[in-house]
Amino acid sequence: MKKTLSLLLALAMLAALFGCGGKSGQQQEELSVKDATELLSTVWNSYSEDEKFPVSGGDMENGNFEGPGAFQTDDGEVLDSVLGLPQDMVDKVDGAASLMHMMNANTFTCGAFHVKSSADVETVANALRENILRRQWMCGFPDKLVILRAGDYVISFFGKETPVDTFKTRTLEAFSAASVVCDEPIG
Repeated sequence: MKKTLSLLLALAMLAALFGCGGKSGQQQEELSVKDATELLSTVWNSYSEDEKFPVSGGDMENGNFEGPGAFQTDDGEVLDSVLGLPQDMVDKVDGAASLMHMMNANTFTCGAFHVKSSADVETVANALRENILRRQWMCGFPDKLVILRAGDYVISFFGKETPVDTFKTRTLEAFSAASVVCDEPIG
């Protein structure tokens, strides 16, 4: 009787173990957003009024003073200087959006990039990390850099610790497929 009960218990434990297998850490779910602007808007719109701060988004043609905006990907120099995307990575993205603190970019700057090929997501994320961390900062230093992956999107944001941590939390809550690529201090 004890042997039978032990065997049944062991089989039940094995079934539970194999039945709970989740998705591999390498796989990324497809996101149900149409573009990088919608991705950032979803996160920004999840903020409480107490968490919000003065922002602007987008580029000169797509400016938005109430939230995220589209950022054209045809000028690598501007993408690099404003959002930190290295110029040699521009051909790997086909859409971008931004959200920045209106008064000081070093307080909070965020860029979301749709990568054309899933195979290039890690390359783009690593290039962003290296490029942002080696910058020469003017008008103060941001505290930290966070880079997330969500499907074929790479989201990078840097600034003061509180707005960066809040954005990270809100993004991970809004998109269960998102994962942290990097979360580290700057400087």
